[in-house]
Order: sequence, then structure tokens, then C-alpha cells
Amino acid sequence: IRCWSNIPFITVPLSRAHGKSFAHRSELKHAKRIVVKLGSAVVTRGDECGLALGRLASIVEQVSMLQNQGREMMIVTSGAVAFGKQRLRHEILLSQSVRQALHSGQSQLKDMAIPVLEARACAAAGQSGLMALYEAMFTQYSICAAQILVTNLDFHDEQKRRNLNGTLHELLRMNIVPIINTNDAVVPPPEPNSDLQGVNVISVKDNDSLAARLAVEMKTDLLIVLSDVEGLFDSPPGSDDAKLIDIFYPGDQQSVTFGTKSRVGMGGMEAKVKAALWALQGGTSVVIANGTHPKISGHVITDIVEGKKVGTFFSEVKPAGPTVEQQAEMARAGGRTLAALQPEQRAEVIYRLADLLTDQREEILLANKKDLEEAENKGRLALPLLKRLSLSTSKLNSLAIGLRQIAASSQDSVGRVIRRTRIAKDLDLEQVTVPIGVLLVIFESRPDCLPQVSALAIASGNGLLLKGGKEAAHSNQILHHLTQEALSIHGVRDAVQLVNTREEVEDLCRLDKLIDLIIPRGSSQLVRNIQKAAKGIPVMGHSEGICHVYVDMDASVEKVTRIIRDSKCEYPAACNALETLLIHRDLLRTPLFDQIIDMLRVEQVKIHAGPKFASYLTFSPSEVKSLRTEYGDLECCLEVVDSVQEAVEHIHKYGSSHTDVIITENEKTAEFFLQHVDSACVFWNASTRFSDGYRFGLGAEVGISTSRIHARGPVGIEGLLTTKWLLRGDNHVVSDFSENGSMKYLHESLPVPQRNTS
Repeated sequence: IRCWSNIPFITVPLSRAHGKSFAHRSELKHAKRIVVKLGSAVVTRGDECGLALGRLASIVEQVSMLQNQGREMMIVTSGAVAFGKQRLRHEILLSQSVRQALHSGQSQLKDMAIPVLEARACAAAGQSGLMALYEAMFTQYSICAAQILVTNLDFHDEQKRRNLNGTLHELLRMNIVPIINTNDAVVPPPEPNSDLQGVNVISVKDNDSLAARLAVEMKTDLLIVLSDVEGLFDSPPGSDDAKLIDIFYPGDQQSVTFGTKSRVGMGGMEAKVKAALWALQGGTSVVIANGTHPKISGHVITDIVEGKKVGTFFSEVKPAGPTVEQQAEMARAGGRTLAALQPEQRAEVIYRLADLLTDQREEILLANKKDLEEAENKGRLALPLLKRLSLSTSKLNSLAIGLRQIAASSQDSVGRVIRRTRIAKDLDLEQVTVPIGVLLVIFESRPDCLPQVSALAIASGNGLLLKGGKEAAHSNQILHHLTQEALSIHGVRDAVQLVNTREEVEDLCRLDKLIDLIIPRGSSQLVRNIQKAAKGIPVMGHSEGICHVYVDMDASVEKVTRIIRDSKCEYPAACNALETLLIHRDLLRTPLFDQIIDMLRVEQVKIHAGPKFASYLTFSPSEVKSLRTEYGDLECCLEVVDSVQEAVEHIHKYGSSHTDVIITENEKTAEFFLQHVDSACVFWNASTRFSDGYRFGLGAEVGISTSRIHARGPVGIEGLLTTKWLLRGDNHVVSDFSENGSMKYLHESLPVPQRNTS
């Protein structure tokens, strides 16, 4: 028993055993019993007179959806005062002289004085209408709602508390949504917030405290508090340095400066935090979020329950490491320090990482073995993904060679002058290369991607956030440790960060103020999901690798089977592997065609017949379901075309602009193909597998881009750089260059320093 304002009451109800709140957002999807608190600013219109019907309808829809999923939903709502104010104002206008209102003109009607309305009277007038509105809305979803009005005294009287508890449980048992509100028609005026210094006591004096008290009383899993701000900020929202707090922990309130309360309602953010911490202490998880923002209010409740990064999540479990936001800031600061190093120093870091890959080979392979064993035991990875997950001595040696290539070619990547112009006398302009900023690279089942991407980021002076798949957790951990060890030789350890928190990819894609470029490395589904989720952050990559090989009528017999075998069978899981084989019609039923089919059978490649190829056969292989399929395995589509022009048209219609090949001895035909195929990589008499940063001499790649801006094809160091302009003058002003000014523009091109290619 504790006391507040000389009134004893129980801090955690006797009927409730001390529960355990959820530790992470990802666990919120398991919430069964949920209280949604709707603040006055959420329910009312901007003029504070009447309800925001659109928002209210959206909230009812979301609550209904969750209720129909089998959850137990309760609503603590404001709005009775605002609704009553609207009704009473209308009644007052009507009660005034109707004739005067009708005959005095619209301008006088507007100027009629409306007396200040007493809040309790407004609440009394508005309660029935508010509940009728809720009932009408919930009826649309075949859900029944029930109203409960409470006061602070209802929680102080043991018998009333038990009655309230029993009523709520019975309503929930019958699948009815209880709608609870303080009985504002009879409540006394609000008392000062004398109990805000601690979180051990709480009294019901506003709907924030009511929601918290109710959540604990009913052993609720989750309390969602909707207001007109995004959540809790470390300083008043709107101030220059204000940052939204993603996760708030007990004890952190001393580091927060509270602003003013919302435009309507009894409680400010300080009251919300106090109520939230009290509920958290009672075992209920809490999220404070914005219920008024037009872009998110239509799905804010369901997003919170799905574990998405919305608002401020209150948790008792503080992670051991930094948050992802802190990691991004560390990567930003580390990247800037990295970019300021001498080129030789950045190269030293990469050389050191290459040495560590071979020196620590046994530890790396041991960690990778753990990942492979766990993946095989759980059976969650297909064979192609298992191959990508696997590391070997030869892979590590190849990685080390590629990293040394990057180090050697990175000497003048950052700060290289690519254009010089003399604007006027003593006014010289330079365009120089600079890092993009902070890169977020998300990769699946590819631990070898981590040192490759890290080396390219180091060479280009970029900060780096890495998010690997959990299937490669052990491998990624040791490779990241070695990367930071290499970075430590010049004090830039923080420039490369590995995200180990339970951060959802979709949430990472929303950090548009912290991340400058997202590079996905993985399945086409992963890339599509990231492109869809990215909010204001450019995404570099390709969603599919549908690569074609066209065998022309003038193709060499010796070259055809070698190139097709290498393109399809050397590494079928790669994004640059052959997926569709186009054959010139004149080659059907020739020895060359038979050789191609025999080779594919020997290599155990399953053939899917394209529609045109199937029409030539009496008994054909299984017909292809789609000509836009990336198999990623020993399977391919075989289709027939009448000419090189038709081959080009087919590639443009069904390809993914990745890599496409022609096999022919006719130079004119080859040049037509090379010039007309609009893909990132177009080859003549060479395997599709050459589409790779290492094989191009780039050392490695962060991925292959099919985008048409910035970087295209295998993306190495050059693709991770942008430019800035440096202007050096001497007291120059634009007015000197006016028609009657003393200076004239020269715009002379100046020689650019020669690039060191040694």
C-alpha cells in the first residue's frame, strides 16, 4: 500500500501477479490483450469542436482487424468534451432568436458571441453521441462495443475495482470491445501533478493514467498511447536537436527535457511517460506514437503490433551494445575520419585485412562450419543458398587477392580532381571525388560479401553499416572483428559497423537521415522488399539476374558448349548465371543443337521449353511457366528465335538488364547485338560469369547494378563515390560580373592532374 495526496491505494492490483513485459519490439506480435489509448488531439478536430471522423474510422478499422485476429482489444478514449461542445454550441445558436439569425445576414451570424462552455456540461452532452458513433463504426465490422465510465474513486474502492474487473473480463469473453473513459461529467477539477516525481504511484486524473491503471489491472500485454507527436523526444519536439527516442528505459527520464502538453487534453508528454513507466513496472509493454499523422495513422496500430519501428517503445531490457541509430552515427563519424586519411593509410588497412583473412583462416572456417551445421540441422536453406553460405580456403585466398587489388587501385580514388575550370581571373573551380557517406549493405547467406564490401567502403572513405542474415551469424561476427582489427591500425575502428540487434530490414530502410545509400545483396525477393521499404534512401542493385545467351546461326561449334556450360553450370546460384538459352531457328535438328542438349543432360540441367520451342517438338520438356524466371539452380529455359533482332526483342521484353551474351563468328551480327541490347553488361563469345567486379579488375564489387543512373554493372570503388565542387577565389562577388561590372567570365578548361594508374 502506498499513498498519494493522503489517499491510500494499491500500486499494483492484488488480483495481478507481477508480469513480465516484452523485451523487444519483435515480440509485440504475440500480444493477446491490448489497450489503445486515444488522446484528445487524436479524436478531436483541429478546431477542438467536433470529432476527426476520418481518423476515428481508421482507428476503429485497425482495432476491428486485430479483434478479428483473436486478440482482446480495449479502447480508452477522449472526445466526449469536444463532441459535447459541438452539440451545445449548435443548441445555443438555435436557442438565440431564430428570426434574428435568419434575417440579420451571414456576417452577423458569424459574429454572434458563443459563451465559454463548462467542460463537465460538454462531457455530459457528448458521451452518448460519442458512444453511438463508436457503435455505428464497429457494427460495420460485425463487432459489438460497450461503454464503461470510471472515476478515480472506482479504483480506490476494493469492491468497485473487483466489479470493474469482472465486467471487463466478461465483455472480453463475449468478444466485445470495451470503450472506457473517465466520467468527465462528475470528475473534480484536475489537481496539480504532485506525484510526477516518481513512478511508484499513480492516480486516475486523465486518460493517460486511466489507461495505465486499466492496463495493469487487466494484466494487459500491450498499451498503445496515441497522441499528436511521433513519440518521446530527447528534447522538446520542434527544437533543432530534437531526436525521436526509439526505445526508452526506466531511469532515462532524467535525460529528457519535456515540452508543453498537446493542444487539447489533460496530460502532457511528462504525464504520458509517467503513466507508461508505471504500466511497464506492472508488466505491460507500452508504445507512445502519433495517431494524427495522415501518412501513418491509417496503419499505426497494426504497425506497432507487427513490431515495426513506430513511436517510442518502453522496455525494461537495455541492450548490451549501441542502438542502430548510434551505430549509424558512429559509422558517419568514422567514415569522415577515414576519408581524411592519406590514400596510403586506407590502403594499409585493406592490405592488413587481406593478411588477416589468410592468417586467421582456421578460426574463420571453424565459425563458418558452425553456421553450416546449424543451417543443415534446421533445414531452412536450399542447396544454392548453402553453397553461398560456405567458405573454403580457396575462397579466402581469392578474397585476399581481390582485397589487395582494391588496395592497389585505391590510391587516388578519394579527392581526385576530375574537372578544373577558370571561372574568372583568380577564381578557379574544381570538381573532386568524395565518399557518398554512410552505406547500408544488407546481404543474405554470403559471408564473403562482408570483407569485400568493407574493403570497398574503406577504399572510398565511406562509413558502413552491415546487416547480414542470421544464417551466417558466426561467420559474419569473426569477419567483422577482423575488419575492425584492421581499421584499428589508423584509429578508425568505428567506420564499419555490424548490426546485431533485432532490427527489421524495413525499419533500417526508414533511417533516411542517417543512411545515404542502401545496397542489397541477396535474392530477388529481398531486393524487391528493400526497394519497396526504402523511404527516401536510394537503393543500388538489381531485383533479378535473368541472363541470356543467344546462339547465332554463325556460332562456332567449339565455343558454344564451353560458354553455355560455364555460364550455367560453373555456379548456377550466382546472379550472373545463364537462365534463358536462345537458339537460332536454323540450328534446330543440327549436330550443334544435339551437342548442346547432350551437354546439358550430362550436367543434369533441367530444361524448360519456351512456347515457340515447344511448338517444334512432339514430346517436349516441361513448358516454362514464365519467361521471366531466375532459377538459381541447374535449370534453364530454352527458346527459339528467328533472328538476332528477335533475340534482342526477347531480351528486352523478358530480361532484367543484367548480363546478356551472343555467340557468333559474324562480327556484324555481334556488333548489332552489342549496340542494341540495353543491359548493364553485354558480351560477345564470353561467359555470362565474367560479369563480376573481381574479373573486371575492380578487386571486388558491392553488387551489380541494373540502374540507369550513377553506377551500372559491377559496382567497385568508382560507384561508391560522388563529387563536390571547390571554388577558390579572392574577394569575388557576383555583382562584379553584371553588365556594368568590372569582371568578365572566362570559363576556361584547365588541365586535370594525371591519375596515378600504377
